[in-house]
Amino acid sequence: MHSNHPSGPFPAARTLSLTINGRRAQLEVEPWVTLLDLLRERIGLTGTKKGCDHGQCGACTVLVDGRRINACLALALMQEGRAITTVEGLADGERLHPLQQAFIEHDAFQCGYCTPGQLCSALGLIAEGQAHSADEVRELMSGNICRCGAYPQIVRAVTQVMGLPPDSERAHGPVVTGTVPG
Repeated sequence: MHSNHPSGPFPAARTLSLTINGRRAQLEVEPWVTLLDLLRERIGLTGTKKGCDHGQCGACTVLVDGRRINACLALALMQEGRAITTVEGLADGERLHPLQQAFIEHDAFQCGYCTPGQLCSALGLIAEGQAHSADEVRELMSGNICRCGAYPQIVRAVTQVMGLPPDSERAHGPVVTGTVPG
């Protein structure tokens, strides 16, 4: 008979070694702890947000070895030996990362809840090198939801850092005028 009550022995915590924002860390972690919970609850890096906890909103996006992942879906122990970058690791002291500065210049945040995930996702996107237009930035950032609707400003900030032309300079489809048959 299966019970939800923990009556039997649980797997013991294991030692996890990784680098977080450039600093080596060694922690005792239970097998069921997600990377998100490790960062927020155990280490105190609360910039990474818990949104949906199902990998659907992107608020928990961090970089693992330079690649963007949803930290809510990744078990902490699976990150052994890897380098984790959170929003707290982007600035160089008091000097903001160029992407952070661009977010400020373009007012690419409103409530700010999604901003850490948007920033980490954008850095991963830039490193991937697959976006060559504002449309491609939009598409490849689509896993990061902004409930305030700051998408145009986010795209402008990201494309500025990437050196891509802003939306106003891209080609639009033909304008159709006239009457609609009816």
